[in-house]
Amino acid sequence: MCIFRDEKPMPKSSKEQLEDDETKIIAQLKKDPKRSINEIAESCGFSRQKVWRFVKKLEEEKTIWGYNVVIDDEKMNLNQYILLIKSSPKPIKKIVEDITNLSLDDSAKEIGIEIQNGGMVNGRYDWILVFSAKDIKQATKFRELFLSKYSSIVSEVDLLEYIFPIKKCGIANPDVKKLNELFLDLKGANKLEK
Repeated sequence: MCIFRDEKPMPKSSKEQLEDDETKIIAQLKKDPKRSINEIAESCGFSRQKVWRFVKKLEEEKTIWGYNVVIDDEKMNLNQYILLIKSSPKPIKKIVEDITNLSLDDSAKEIGIEIQNGGMVNGRYDWILVFSAKDIKQATKFRELFLSKYSSIVSEVDLLEYIFPIKKCGIANPDVKKLNELFLDLKGANKLEK
């Protein structure tokens, strides 16, 4: 085997370099979308203009859909729930239309529910909705509303309560240490049941 000490790595093509630069900028935006263009440029080692052009291009191409605030539901007296939906073999055009034109969001808002995430999935279920509600009673009311509205095209709906988020929207929970307390509480409750 022959090793050349003076051999330099092949320079990246301009396309590869652009992709790397874009990835660095996106990573910085994911960390904190509130940061200024100047701060992002400084952390990436780019000019302010370069970052601004990349961000503008990513927004125009809809690579960046928008910017969001990650809220601690507990501090807002809310809980997070997940609705898992299995469609019946019948055509599901109505549910797709209601999800895509956001009329389901309007129905949810009428009973105090905010749908945060949703989409089509592959596996045992066909759809997933993640939403906030003040309690299980309100979440169950939304489940019932959903079932009444789509009973002819839905074969199964499961409601799950999201107990503790470790990460939301890529942001680590700043109170992640509470998970240890929660785990110990659950472990203690399980011992009492035995």
